Amino acid sequence: MPRTSNSTPRLRAPALSRPIHVVLVEPEIPPNTGNVARLCAAAGSPLHLVGPLGFRIDEHSVRRAGVDYWHLVDVRRHLDFAHFLHAFDREAPPGRLHLFSAVAEKSYLDAKIAPGDALVFGKESVGLPDELLAQYKDRVVGIPTIGAVRSLNLANAAGIALWDALRQCGALDATFVG
Repeated sequence: MPRTSNSTPRLRAPALSRPIHVVLVEPEIPPNTGNVARLCAAAGSPLHLVGPLGFRIDEHSVRRAGVDYWHLVDVRRHLDFAHFLHAFDREAPPGRLHLFSAVAEKSYLDAKIAPGDALVFGKESVGLPDELLAQYKDRVVGIPTIGAVRSLNLANAAGIALWDALRQCGALDATFVG
C-alpha cells in the first residue's frame, strides 16, 4: 500500500482533554496561515484568527490554494483581540496566554504551558502590537535563535511552540500506531 494512503497507519498521540489554542493576530500571508492550520489539525488545537486578515478564507479560496485539510481545523474568527479574550475566557478558564515575540527577553522554554493555554502570534511584518506586549509583559516569550536572523517564520515558530507545548503537557508521552 502506498505510504500516502489515508488508510496507512501513522504514529499518533491521544488528544488532550483541554487543547492548546493557537492564536494568529492579523496574519498577512496565506501559506503561513495554511501551514499553521495544518499544525492545528494535527494537534487537535483550535485556530483563532483575530482581526482583519490579509487574505480570504472562504471555501473557494481555500480549495484554490490546495488546502485539502481545512475541514479538519477548528477555525474561530474574532473581530479583534478583545473579542478573542472574551470567547477564550468563557471557554477555557483558567487558560493563560503566552505571547510570542522576536523582542522577548524570556525564552518560551521557561514558560510553563498547560492544557487550555493559548499561544499568541502576531502578523508576519511587525509581530504583535506594542500595546498588547506591554499589557501582558509577564506573558511575553520568544524562541531563541543562534544565527543573527531578525525572526523566525510564523508557521515555523508556531510549529516549534505548539509541539513543545504538547510535549510539556504530556500529550506525546503515549504514542501509538493507528
